Amino acid sequence: MEIRPYRLSQVPMGDFTIVGYSVAGEESVILIPEMDVCFDIGKCPREALTANHVLLTHSHADHSAGILYYFAQRDFQAITGGVAVVPANLLDPLQALLGAWGRFEGHVPPYELVGLKPGDEYEVRRGLIARSFPTRHVPGSLGFSMIDVRQKLKEEYIGLSGPQLVELKEKGVEITHRIEVPMVAYLGDTAKGNFSQLPHVRDARALLIECTFFDDDHTSRAKAGKHIHVDQLGEMLEGMKNEKIIITHVTRRTNLGMARKLLRKKLPAEILPKVSFLMSRQYIKNIKDDDGDGNE
Repeated sequence: MEIRPYRLSQVPMGDFTIVGYSVAGEESVILIPEMDVCFDIGKCPREALTANHVLLTHSHADHSAGILYYFAQRDFQAITGGVAVVPANLLDPLQALLGAWGRFEGHVPPYELVGLKPGDEYEVRRGLIARSFPTRHVPGSLGFSMIDVRQKLKEEYIGLSGPQLVELKEKGVEITHRIEVPMVAYLGDTAKGNFSQLPHVRDARALLIECTFFDDDHTSRAKAGKHIHVDQLGEMLEGMKNEKIIITHVTRRTNLGMARKLLRKKLPAEILPKVSFLMSRQYIKNIKDDDGDGNE
């Protein structure tokens, strides 16, 4: 019996990399090392321990089970810090869960939780924020956009000398204006929604969007579980301006070769070159797929 080693996919985006694993019902964890964030935590692979900020979309075990291990293992390895940013309605139950685990293990590891509501922002570091938005999955579920925030000199002050600009600032004049550059948007699990109405999702360089079901007879399962079916994907991507669209949360029963063929039938030709699967062999280091129809 051949045992395939566990590997995370790596999607290069130039100045950042999307690293992760996402199979419906099994595990979803997406790490952006350069941004020091992890979207969901899955079972907490060792790579996720390096991120100081876990952005948890909802409480289902395939997305959240590793949060206990995250805090406990960072404590064991003497890694200071570490915060879980979670939907506000999960604060109390997650604190209770951590407390119960502490009683079970005999020690409650240091932890920090931050609760967000839709539209709230969390500063990861100066100039980089996570903005939450509502998704359509379970009560309180959130998606997150990572946004590079910059201050740009207003046009009317371009050309002024340094001392002149300092003088204006001392007088209380706002000489700069805020510019937001969306980098990554992660929907987590969700039913169909018009997310293109959110500029920080629509314009993100990379969009991670779930598409759980591909079989014709699974439309009712998608509706019941509040997931996306491939028949809905084209409409959901209308108006999106993303550089790369990465499909996550595909079921293990789905053959990616057949799924690609369905996408060619159902998506507009101009969108297709942007779309790929997170679990495609092309993103898994040291694995080659001669026919391009891997089924991770």
